Amino acid sequence: MNNPKGDTLLAHRTAPTPLEPPHGGQAASGLQALQIFAESKLPPHVQRIVRPPARGRAVALAFLRWEKRDLAATERFWHDFGMRILESGADRLLARGAGPAPCIAMAVRGERSRYVGAAFAMSDDTDLSAYMHEPGARRLPAGEIPGGGEGVELIDPTGRPVWLLQGQTQLDPLPMREPMSPLMNTISATPRVNRMVRTPIEPAHVMKLGHIVMQTVDLPIMLNWYMRVLGVLPTDVHYLADGSPMVTFLRFNLGDVPADHHSIVLAGGIEEKYEHSAYEVVDLDAIGQGQQVLRAKGHSHLWGIGRHLIGSQIFDYWKDPDGFQHEHYTDGDVFTADFETQYSPMGASAIWSWGADAPASMLPRKNLRTLLHVLGLLRRKKITPQRLKLIAAALETPARPWL
Repeated sequence: MNNPKGDTLLAHRTAPTPLEPPHGGQAASGLQALQIFAESKLPPHVQRIVRPPARGRAVALAFLRWEKRDLAATERFWHDFGMRILESGADRLLARGAGPAPCIAMAVRGERSRYVGAAFAMSDDTDLSAYMHEPGARRLPAGEIPGGGEGVELIDPTGRPVWLLQGQTQLDPLPMREPMSPLMNTISATPRVNRMVRTPIEPAHVMKLGHIVMQTVDLPIMLNWYMRVLGVLPTDVHYLADGSPMVTFLRFNLGDVPADHHSIVLAGGIEEKYEHSAYEVVDLDAIGQGQQVLRAKGHSHLWGIGRHLIGSQIFDYWKDPDGFQHEHYTDGDVFTADFETQYSPMGASAIWSWGADAPASMLPRKNLRTLLHVLGLLRRKKITPQRLKLIAAALETPARPWL
């Protein structure tokens, strides 16, 4: 793979080793760590992700755009989820986090509720005019962009608009409490002496928009487009039994500055859809207290609290009033640009480290509507029967076979 420091990514993350069974026996009840391979040590059948030349370089996920039938219900959820409301009008809703970004979520009134698209902050040395040759590209009026600046709108391979921005006015960060983690007492160190843990019962105040996950039928085309347009780097890749990629976790290329493990996730599947978006909070206590607030306010809990395996985030998932998934997270991995891409087999356990299994509602529904949709994909040759079987086999593998 090409990258700013040479033809191969340099760093190496040692693959976890399986849990050692007692007395030389088998790993207890199927307990075994996921096999993870550095790109330089891939099994022969696994397909490497080939990076195209990048046209520019994204440095942040700026905000997400929505259409909502009921802006008031969306505002209540955003507030209880821990966003700070900037603008609340009859036709538009804006929210920020505690960080300096001028906006992390924008909703306008629409006939139906839907995810519209993402906006990305581009590096100062990116030439936005170079994107005007892309099909469907248009310049964005300054008044259309929260925080001002300039931008262009592109259309990704699924027909979804993507905004590339420069020059937004940053805001002063809002005050947040200090993380409790440095004061955690462990068996080897007790830094918290004569002090108690008394975190306030309040929304899990969002610091920033962390990542967006999208499902796509044609993963290679989507992956090539986002790597070329945004200059993002693959951190981790889940592959199917035939070695083809199924899920790719992409991070921003910030050089020697550590970047989040992923800011975009592209997952192969049977639909073109928004899966979820994720928002960083200060620590585990914020997630726990935030869960109490959201439950008390009557919002719909989906999954958590737990820890992801890939990316390491402690997570908690919620549904907004329209059923769109939002994640609180903390304690995620960060990597510099020279970190070597890692590959692992796709399976239910690939996203799970501890906590409850992912709910069935996060997987494709097995009903007549899904069957007819799949038959349509097969008829139009958008997907092959072989790939469908491989995806089904990967998703139906239980995360915890000992239960």
